Formats: sequence, structure tokens, C-alpha cells
Amino acid sequence: MRKTAFSIAFSLVASFLFAQVQTGKASFYADRFEGRPTASGEKYKHNRLTAAHKTLPFGTKVRVTNTANDKSVEVVINDRGPYVDNRIIDLSKSAAEKLGFINQGLAEVKVEVVDAGDGKTSDTPRPIGNVAVEEKEFYTFEVERSTPSGFGVQIATYQELVNLIRLTDNLKKSYQKKVTVQVKVLNGVKYYGLVLGQFPSRPKAEQFRASVKGKFPDAFIVDFGRL
Repeated sequence: MRKTAFSIAFSLVASFLFAQVQTGKASFYADRFEGRPTASGEKYKHNRLTAAHKTLPFGTKVRVTNTANDKSVEVVINDRGPYVDNRIIDLSKSAAEKLGFINQGLAEVKVEVVDAGDGKTSDTPRPIGNVAVEEKEFYTFEVERSTPSGFGVQIATYQELVNLIRLTDNLKKSYQKKVTVQVKVLNGVKYYGLVLGQFPSRPKAEQFRASVKGKFPDAFIVDFGRL
């Protein structure tokens, strides 16, 4: 039985609060992102000390410490991500070099907020589910029911639509590919699969999957014709 899929396009303005200290894995931007716009509108430059974080407001300055060698660097949040389980921050290449993990690719780090920067606000956040949302958070988007064809690359599955919205906006800017959301129900629970691209053949989809494997190692091919 064919499952329903939706194509979602939208513009996003968001600001989120987060804990002051966080531990987990850090990654860094691939060279192909050089010069591309980040979610804040700034262009990514490998020689600037910047980073992507899922929820911290843009302009927040954080200290990132590599727990393996105790090296630290301060970076400014200007992008959203990383969107891989267990990774908490995506650093510019120069920041990763200062932390000494370019060859390893990943590092266990501690992230501490040192300056709220431009993201500082006096608004009181109000909880919605498990997400702290500020009063001035707005979303505008268009939803179109579709029947996709060919092959796509599923990179993530979510239960919370707000998390899916954050990632979709970032992906559309980074990869310039059509984004499809497949709605699935498993044991009575609704899930949303985020699929990039509509490729005419499996080899084309495999080629794209290989290009995003560094950021999305669990990505897999979706055959729209068999859904």
C-alpha cells in the first residue's frame, strides 16, 4: 500500500534556549561548504571561528573543549546542525584544527555558553512538548500533497515536527535538493522520514548518498515506486 508523502517548503525564523553546559561529540564542516550561506545568512568560512548548533540562538559564543587533550576554542553560533545522533556541535575547520581532531574527524567535547551575544533575550520561553520555544518564534510554510517518483535518500526520521522543520530549512539551503517528508505509522506512533532528492535511477541516488555520508552516516536509499 502506497504511503502518503508531503513536500514541504518554508522560511524559518527561530530562537531557542538551551542548557549552559553540554557534552557529546563534535564534528567539523566539509570543505565543500566553503562560501555557502549558513542558517543565519552568513557565509561559511573555514578560517572563522564559528559553529552550528541545533538550538542555541545565533550570536551565542561558546567555549568548546576537547576532553581528550584539554584544548579549548571559543566559537560563535551562526548555523543549525549537526543533524546526526550523538553529535552536539559542528565546528568550522579552523576551530577543529585548534582542538586537534582534524585527522580523527570526531571528538568528545564539552560545550559551555560564555556569552549570549545577539541571541540574548528577555522574553520568557514557554514549553511546548519537550522543546523550549520563545514567544517570538514563527514559522511560515506551504504543504503540498505529492506522489514522488524515482529514488530519494532518507537521512533522518523524527517524531517531533519542530525538529524536522529546523533540519529541512538547513538542508534546502545546503544541498539545493527537493525535500520530501514521508509519513509513517509504527505501532500506532507517527514518524516523519526526511528524504532528499528525487533521482531518476538508483546509481544517481547512491552517488548523492555517498556525498552526504560524512554528515549522515545512517542515510539510505528510498525507492518511491515501492512505498
